[in-house]
Amino acid sequence: MLDESKRRFKYLEGHPRQYRFDAKEGQFNINGAEKLGNTLTFQPIAWRIFTDNILNMGTKNWAEIFFVDDKNCVSALLFHGYSVDNIFRLIEPLFYDDLTLADVIITAVAEKKENNKIQPKGIYHIASFSYKLGTPERTAELKQFAQEHKIFRQETLTDIANIKTAFNYYNPFAAMGDDTDIIQIPPTVG
Repeated sequence: MLDESKRRFKYLEGHPRQYRFDAKEGQFNINGAEKLGNTLTFQPIAWRIFTDNILNMGTKNWAEIFFVDDKNCVSALLFHGYSVDNIFRLIEPLFYDDLTLADVIITAVAEKKENNKIQPKGIYHIASFSYKLGTPERTAELKQFAQEHKIFRQETLTDIANIKTAFNYYNPFAAMGDDTDIIQIPPTVG
């Protein structure tokens, strides 16, 4: 008999629904098309913070966060640059309170920034983050689902990523010849 959470959440292994943060426009969207506005709220089920050369963007610091959206689809969202620094600022107080990103509901907001060192001045956005505690029932349900599934995104997977921290993230490269399926690296602040 299938567990209710296995039926409830939709996930095509390695191909989560793609949410994007457009740092140029300061907007969140789904698949680059469906605009969602400058704020997005979600409760992470898995993540990794890493350095890699992905999506033809050169080597950068990335945060890849997986969550279940309002349509019960497992989804992924990538941040890079200063937004990753802001995620670490969120992780630190949670760590000292014996919590992780999986215990909280995060609100990401696009903040407008200006680069006056170039002409014409450059305008871009970074994501800032705030959180509130998730409900114990929903948090337990999401954690159970993530632990029972291989959560990753095929499109961003390489064998050379330098993973700084991860939680409930499945890395097929790390699992080759190894019985370990899920990376559980304790969050670090650095």
